[in-house]
Amino acid sequence: MKTRLLSGDALIIVDLQNDFLPGGSLPVAGGNTIIPMLNRYITDFHARRLPIVATRDWHPINHCSFESFGGPWPPHCIANTEGAAFPTALQLPACTKIISKATTQSKDAYSAFSDTPLNELLHSLNVKRLFFGGLATEYCVLNTVKDAIRFHYVTFILEDAVCAINQQPDDGHDALLTMKRLGAIPTKDEAIER
Repeated sequence: MKTRLLSGDALIIVDLQNDFLPGGSLPVAGGNTIIPMLNRYITDFHARRLPIVATRDWHPINHCSFESFGGPWPPHCIANTEGAAFPTALQLPACTKIISKATTQSKDAYSAFSDTPLNELLHSLNVKRLFFGGLATEYCVLNTVKDAIRFHYVTFILEDAVCAINQQPDDGHDALLTMKRLGAIPTKDEAIER
């Protein structure tokens, strides 16, 4: 099914940060391979003056999600470090809106809507439809998509611009099925009308 980009659409790039790429402290295998496709979507949205939002983990050094503080993950995406930065290969325009999440020591957040101004920002921009890419499919993408649907946005998942950790081999696949079951619309680059 072809999809035309419209006024009221926004691109949401979830947690495409150095620590989640190969060589980072919590790498998603192949996470860097989606950058060229994300750049293509960025070009499309920017050319149409549609909002682009990049979300990021922005943790304090003693965040509760870190193994040394009882969490499941190695330290990652510590605020103001190179690991928390967006990779230089990701061609974010200057007008990109940045949403930082999981910024307090005692609260984790897989969803970019959790304790952030994302929903208010989207409302202020009159956004009705969201197009999601980024990392990782079964964690922050899944949970942000769940909240987007809960907040009644028409929600598209860019299947060619997400990548999973796959601690279990089918985790990413299962997450995509869950998103579709909840109402997310799968789409790919070739389905976007230009």
